[in-house]
Amino acid sequence: MEKAHLLCGKICSGKTTFAAKLKERTRAVLLSCDEITWQLFRNDLGEQHDEMTASIQKYLLEKSVEIIQAGTDVILDWGFWTTAERCTVREFFARQSIPAEWYYMAVTPQVWEKNIAKQNAAVQAGKRHDYFVDEGLRRKLERLFEEPGREAMDHWIELPSE
Repeated sequence: MEKAHLLCGKICSGKTTFAAKLKERTRAVLLSCDEITWQLFRNDLGEQHDEMTASIQKYLLEKSVEIIQAGTDVILDWGFWTTAERCTVREFFARQSIPAEWYYMAVTPQVWEKNIAKQNAAVQAGKRHDYFVDEGLRRKLERLFEEPGREAMDHWIELPSE
């Protein structure tokens, strides 16, 4: 049966790299908030970022059901930073009788710092369309991100730096 693959982890933890490999292996449709915010807004949402991202996530969640019911797995690549968000999404798929498989991208503080520096350099050089992780975004993430317990994840993945 088709299912949802849900990627949880901090920014710069390797989710998107993993998602690309998972997409090839499972022939799933990849749904990414970052891809949409780049394509539509060039990541320039300012104060509207959180509100717009929440709307995009709601739309993609609903679209994922349609895709799964049409016979294709879906990968949701947007981090699922909080326990409450993960519970809401887990319950959403359960109500639809759709299997959901969770993947957590675990990174050490050293790998995370290295990944942030690499991403920021690539963004500044115009080689990537990701977010530049400044101190404000870093502090926000550290304040909001709630690491899941191993028991809440189907897969605990430790990726090397990108």
